Amino acid sequence: MTFDTIIRGGTVATASDTFQCDVGIAGGRIAALGENLGEARDMVNATGRLVLPGGIDSHVHFAQPSGPGIVMADDFASGTRAAAFGGNTMVLPFAMQQKGESLREVVKQYHAKADGQCYVDVSFHLIIAEATDRVLGQELPALVNDGYTSFKVFMTYEGLALSDMEMLQVMSVARETGALVMIHAENYDAIRFLTDRLERAGKTAPHYHAASRPIPVEREATHRAISLSELVDVPIMIVHVSNREAMEEIRRAQQRGLKIYGETCPQYLVLTEKDLEGLNMEGTKYVCSPPPRDAASQRACWEGLQQHVFSLFSSDHCPFRYDDPQGKLAPKGRTSFRWVPNGIPGVETRLPILYSEGVGKGRITLNEFVALTATNHAKTYGLYPKKGTIAVGSDADIAIWDPNRELTIAQSLMHGGTDYTPYEGIKVKGWPVSTMVRGKFVVRDGTLVGAPGDGSYVAREKSPLAKTSGKSAWE
Repeated sequence: MTFDTIIRGGTVATASDTFQCDVGIAGGRIAALGENLGEARDMVNATGRLVLPGGIDSHVHFAQPSGPGIVMADDFASGTRAAAFGGNTMVLPFAMQQKGESLREVVKQYHAKADGQCYVDVSFHLIIAEATDRVLGQELPALVNDGYTSFKVFMTYEGLALSDMEMLQVMSVARETGALVMIHAENYDAIRFLTDRLERAGKTAPHYHAASRPIPVEREATHRAISLSELVDVPIMIVHVSNREAMEEIRRAQQRGLKIYGETCPQYLVLTEKDLEGLNMEGTKYVCSPPPRDAASQRACWEGLQQHVFSLFSSDHCPFRYDDPQGKLAPKGRTSFRWVPNGIPGVETRLPILYSEGVGKGRITLNEFVALTATNHAKTYGLYPKKGTIAVGSDADIAIWDPNRELTIAQSLMHGGTDYTPYEGIKVKGWPVSTMVRGKFVVRDGTLVGAPGDGSYVAREKSPLAKTSGKSAWE
């Protein structure tokens, strides 16, 4: 057989196995795994390196409307470029509906933003901000049928928060169509109540953002989301879990046999609320929701990963520039934490942080790392086995890692659109040096060799996780 590329001499790891073999690639797919595969037009020497499935970051935000006078730092070109340098071969951004908008038109708008701009493959989740009869009865079922098989709802944020009734209605559509619901679980009214009280007391510095969204706010919403999903009999994914109490709500639901899934992120493993206490407005660099917590919460999130309460590790990449009138330091009297754009960059650093802190320090195995960063994402969102593994017939989406490369994370090393990284100064060991999307190198030996358009949109199948038990509360 003739191969386009052979990756030779590396250690291949999947979610279940680790082995020495060569990888033969033809026509953008993995064509053979074995020894002495012969010759190819491109022979890649991976001796001493890891050959892993390319990361799938299933929770990122690119080119998303963020409020008057605020502009997200990454469009699809810069965001997917950063993703590629971080060892990712696919990302799943959100197509966010705003009130009054047709969901179908929103999807068209995001395709227009992404088409021909991406370095890695993309697929879209939907964000439901207005659960109208047209959205629920026509647009959403049709879009699920077209391959948009997951959607997110919010329990907080002005203009996004859905009532319990609206959440139940959206969950009901998910049950009928076989889609998977993602939930941002924080209590909107509690946050508004606490924010008002803090501002009246003159407590407006960035670190009070964490005080406005304490753990009970997330715990209560997580419990409520689980209760609503149980009534409708629909699986849900609780995203960006930050602490033990919310994690334990998910664990208890899983132990009762409910199909409740969880995700956590780098900020909850290596940052704490103390990072928001920087001089002047430096703390705004770390403003995200839920906020980073404390050391005990970090340990709980590691436990959630180790004990498989969390099946996904995503970045929740939501980038804004810091020193920019359209970013974290936007004008118009934005002197309170209330007005700071919520979100931090992380798509490029997600994998090195988990590899170094997890695999390198013995918290998780290499195979668990692959599962948490690639395979489980593909299985959760209807992409497996086309994506998320190294197997004959799968897309040749591959990241080659130098497990011994030691770096200190710095903004000067980043490739996205922001002007800072919240992980500045963190030392890591293990770094992706080459990234291949469907058999073509986008990054090779640390150099960008790909171009916008190398990544494509991928329609997805329905998630196997979205299957219901077959009986809701009213049946």
